[in-house]
Amino acid sequence: MPPYTRLEAWQACFSLAVEVYRITAGWPRSELYGISAQARRAAYSAGANIAEGYAKRGSRELRRYLDISFGSLSELGFALLLAREVGLLPTAEWEHLDVQLQRSSQLVGGLMRALRRSAPS
Repeated sequence: MPPYTRLEAWQACFSLAVEVYRITAGWPRSELYGISAQARRAAYSAGANIAEGYAKRGSRELRRYLDISFGSLSELGFALLLAREVGLLPTAEWEHLDVQLQRSSQLVGGLMRALRRSAPS
């Protein structure tokens, strides 16, 4: 297994992406290039940017990729909220995903703060 898979933040983002892909598979075909695609891209991006940043040299680069991951999680939150409001995502599923989303955001944010504290001044 690649070393980034040991990061709790990556594990949370990966689980979230799997759930987003599973849930959006049941959405109408008319959303294939709409909210479904955006939600999938954002969920994929969150974990993929952690993996890519981990492969870069130095904590500065990793922090930059974590920042992108954090932004992707925010974008995913918007897509899921919109999906709930337009009737694509039942409230119970939205609540489940929102818990995972908040956890992923907390872990990515925590990792960003830890890297900032450990960076030389």
